[in-house]
Amino acid sequence: MNNPTDIKERVKKNIIWKSIFRRDYRNTVRDRAQAIFGNVFLHLHPVQVREGAVKLRFTWGMGGITFFAFIILVITGVVLMFYYHPSVSQAYSDIKDLEFQVPFGVILRNLHRWGAHFMVIVVMIHMFRVFMTGSYKAPRQFNWGVGVILLVLTFMLSFTGYLTPWDQLGFWAITVGTNMGAATPLLGYQGPFSEFLHITPFNDVRFALLGGSRVADNALLRAYIWHCVAIPLVSVILMFVHFWRVRKDGGISKPHK
Repeated sequence: MNNPTDIKERVKKNIIWKSIFRRDYRNTVRDRAQAIFGNVFLHLHPVQVREGAVKLRFTWGMGGITFFAFIILVITGVVLMFYYHPSVSQAYSDIKDLEFQVPFGVILRNLHRWGAHFMVIVVMIHMFRVFMTGSYKAPRQFNWGVGVILLVLTFMLSFTGYLTPWDQLGFWAITVGTNMGAATPLLGYQGPFSEFLHITPFNDVRFALLGGSRVADNALLRAYIWHCVAIPLVSVILMFVHFWRVRKDGGISKPHK
């Protein structure tokens, strides 16, 4: 019978293993640091952090909890896509089938729905903590800007998800939201300076969001694409930039004494 240690050593010497992990992990400070530098996932985090900067009473853990909520939303969202059609004729009935026909479907939907509410709350608490501890100051101004963009994307994810059930709440939420877009300066046909820019109801931001002049099939399809593809993709890219900049900016900011 082969020794588990011998099997482990043979695996580490395999050319495929070496193509993934360029360095062996040994029990020295330098080799551990090099192992982190050579791995894209581990490299997102600093090699060492200040003890006081990772205490729960300073960080509140809100950044990690926000990322955890996002992972839960991605997993539940992908599963929900198997039971949903982004069409006016089927969307609402799909939601009802999910609740009353699909095993554990109501739990799945509520995990996604309440997880979205939870993520909005914790990301705002995270931003509040960063502001109150001065973690936005030099040299972290760029990462603060990335965080603000991620906050806006979180709101956009929540808003675009409203229409997908095609119920009265979602219909009127999108109606009110896009009507506000129509009154936006320089972008909406009802906003200031629209006449100078030749903006009409058929070429303004509301028309672009709805794919037409009213909330109908095109609006549902566009909200679905924004919610399931475009915004999550941008969010994931910016999250990795955010984590990487935390590492490059010296880790989590030091608590004030």
